[in-house]
Amino acid sequence: MSAVRALIAAALAPFLLGAANPVLVPDVSQREIEIAYSFTGAQLLLFGAILYPQGRVPQGGRPADIVIVVKGPTQPILVREKQRVAGIWVNADSNRYRSAPSFYAIASSRPIEEIVDERSRAIFELGLDSLQLSPASGVAAADEARFSQGLVDLWRRAGLYYEDPDAVEITDDVLYRARLAIPARVPVGRFTAETFLIQDGRVLSAAVREIEIRKSGFERFVAAAAEHASILYGLVAVLVSLGFGWAAGAIWRRF
Repeated sequence: MSAVRALIAAALAPFLLGAANPVLVPDVSQREIEIAYSFTGAQLLLFGAILYPQGRVPQGGRPADIVIVVKGPTQPILVREKQRVAGIWVNADSNRYRSAPSFYAIASSRPIEEIVDERSRAIFELGLDSLQLSPASGVAAADEARFSQGLVDLWRRAGLYYEDPDAVEITDDVLYRARLAIPARVPVGRFTAETFLIQDGRVLSAAVREIEIRKSGFERFVAAAAEHASILYGLVAVLVSLGFGWAAGAIWRRF
């Protein structure tokens, strides 16, 4: 009987140990963000609570950290490198990526390099230098690193990639909150907001919430027409352009 009990205890040990870890209960201020013609960006509030076993915050040791990563839908992308030839900038080498997040923002309670080591950052893609961009073509490691850095720098300047250390506020080691800026040029699609609870360099818990960003009003109609009726959309666009050109010419002749 003792041997059976030992086997049962050994089998349940991983579940019992996992149950001893705290649990995250996250949420976001907006599950849906609509983009209209007047959209100039938005502030997304991410907040939640840390539920510790038996409802007690462990005493002693370093307090836990919170890291929040918001990602947009992945998409293939072609990165071109420009070179100056005879005083003119021309496209030179290029590199294609099968999937790259269209938006990436990370907020943390401390600088990310102070929270986890390089290996853990690579596993969970914590930080712009740890993104897995999945190149489609086989290129030398040095060239791939150059193109990846160029892509990150390009989208960082566009406001679509950024890091915000010290943005997460933790109250009484239980409640947390952070604000992340959603730029006006944000792509549409399904976004994920993933929250990590990290202590002593180890991820104790993680939870995900989804956010839908979509066009509304006339912008939504135009986007749907361009996607589902591209030929008709192109013809209408040409006719509208001709109409505006004719109207401008007629007004000009009157004056």
